[in-house]
Amino acid sequence: MADRLSDEERAALQAELEHLRQEHRDLDAAIDALLHLGAADRLQIQRLKKRKLVLRDRLSFLEDQLTPDIIA
Repeated sequence: MADRLSDEERAALQAELEHLRQEHRDLDAAIDALLHLGAADRLQIQRLKKRKLVLRDRLSFLEDQLTPDIIA
């Protein structure tokens, strides 16, 4: 798939990857901050962790799209 992407498509995927990575880092920081406060809302933390997992799945998908297929 990666070898069939145009330069614009590749650039768009790279930009989305960077955006999602930043959002993933931000969620990580937010979760840590809530946990360190002590009076954290467990439901809020659970939602943030679930969002992080969704982002991780999307990141993996995009990385696979950008990686060329290697036939062994």
